[in-house]
Amino acid sequence: MSLENDINQKKFRNDHQKAIINLIYTYHWITEKSKSILERGDVTGQQFNILRILRGAGAPLSTLQIRQRMLDKMSDTSRIVDRLIVKGLVKKNICKSDKRLVDVSITDKGKKLLEKLDKYEDEMDAIAGNLNPADAKTLNKLLDKIRNSGQ
Repeated sequence: MSLENDINQKKFRNDHQKAIINLIYTYHWITEKSKSILERGDVTGQQFNILRILRGAGAPLSTLQIRQRMLDKMSDTSRIVDRLIVKGLVKKNICKSDKRLVDVSITDKGKKLLEKLDKYEDEMDAIAGNLNPADAKTLNKLLDKIRNSGQ
């Protein structure tokens, strides 16, 4: 289906406006698709992102280091980490090199949850299943171009 039919809007001011609206609409569409997969693990997209960051780091990170690596730069990382602690998926420890800082690390329970969710990676990939590798590469270049134009 086309954007015009999906949002019931036949006219746009210009192709630039349509592109931006299409990006916003597609972001929300992808978010809803991925949310349904992440609900199987009872985590949000931000929580999932933090768990993957910690697993990939292989060592404890501060909340500042986590925030720097997050996809959602506007998130309240400390609050999300606290929710993951309540679920037993991460833990905090006093930083050995600087007692004023707290290190966050993933727990075994958090790693097991990610292993469970890893089984759904094909479903996540299927969201962009209509793109061949060349299309995906072109789309990545275009999205980078849009982000770099705003700097």
